[in-house]
Amino acid sequence: MTTPTPRTAATLAATLLTATVALYIALVAFGNITDFGTNQQFVQHVLAMDTTFKDDDLMWRAVTSKGLQDAVYVVIIVWETLAALVLVYGTWLWVRRDDERARRFSTYGLLMLMVLFGAGFIAIGGEWFSMWQSKDWNGLEAATRVFLLSGVVLVVVQLTADRSAT
Repeated sequence: MTTPTPRTAATLAATLLTATVALYIALVAFGNITDFGTNQQFVQHVLAMDTTFKDDDLMWRAVTSKGLQDAVYVVIIVWETLAALVLVYGTWLWVRRDDERARRFSTYGLLMLMVLFGAGFIAIGGEWFSMWQSKDWNGLEAATRVFLLSGVVLVVVQLTADRSAT
């Protein structure tokens, strides 16, 4: 077992911020599981591109298969749930003062969220499926908020690294 390290303001910040993001994404995943239909409609409309400008040069990208739309939504929920579990574990490691492992698992969980919200929602949803064109089903603002929050927390987590070893 690793020798506990003394608490610093940076490790306290990393602990609390990791816990905050863990709580947030756990609630998001829980909401998507218990109220499956609400965000299912969001995913269906974004993939179907039915509220975009319907430009013929773009509409070939639309995914209209309900089965495929639902599969994508389930993958999103599973990814959110796994990220939440990784971040909860990272928080637990911070609390136990196992800073090296806490930093690693927090980094994994935060990167999982940045990939989901950055690559998944901003790049693929926003650009490939032209979500930015929709007045009703545009989740870019929310995705950007989660992406930036995760990025800021990731920077704080990395600031706790022992720089004397490098």
